Amino acid sequence: MELEILKDLHAMFESNTIKPTFNHAHILLSLLIFENHPKGIGRYRLKEELLIGKGTARSLITRLKDKVDFIKVSGGKDQNGQPKNRLGHILTEKGMRFLERVKMKIPLLIRGDLEVLKEIIIEAERNYPFICVVKQGESKIKYGMEQRDAAIKVDGSGATCLVFNGDHFVFPASTSVKNQDLKEKTNKNIEDYFKNLIPSTNSTLEKGDVFIIGLGDEPNKARLASLNAALTLI
Repeated sequence: MELEILKDLHAMFESNTIKPTFNHAHILLSLLIFENHPKGIGRYRLKEELLIGKGTARSLITRLKDKVDFIKVSGGKDQNGQPKNRLGHILTEKGMRFLERVKMKIPLLIRGDLEVLKEIIIEAERNYPFICVVKQGESKIKYGMEQRDAAIKVDGSGATCLVFNGDHFVFPASTSVKNQDLKEKTNKNIEDYFKNLIPSTNSTLEKGDVFIIGLGDEPNKARLASLNAALTLI
């Protein structure tokens, strides 16, 4: 299922001229944003949310509408075929179905509580945390460096990864350590905090799930950083 998710987006990048400047994280985040605005959202608001330029936002919306049929103009049309009560774009049924498949793999993307997480993130006083959960992502994670680099690639400050080993949340570098006493794990407050986030999703906490804390000097950067890091695990 994981690779099929991204395969369904191939048409978004097809071009005979200039290659689109948005990436997979921009696409998935835009769909989550459309879901949170069921009455419609326009390209100017989307531009601000995704931290992209006007042209990129226009291209993203056009391709989501024309290439993959994931969004449509909100408000419908009047008797003359003209848009009425135009409020931007909304998800189509196809877009909703695709997003539900994505959320089976990535069920959570939420702003984190800095007070709880500050012990395990870099430069806590200068960054905002966003938490992303990747179901069964452990098999594709090594030391968390690739995820950190993916976060920085979209102008984030970095990313911290934790793996649930069935009992505790441990750092990736320690997942291969056989002696349980040598595994580096988080404190109880952080573990309880992570566990309490799961009931808000349609999934359960399972061994091998990865929690990514994406960081940025503003919330929207942290959100994009977290999601881009998560995509390295699907």
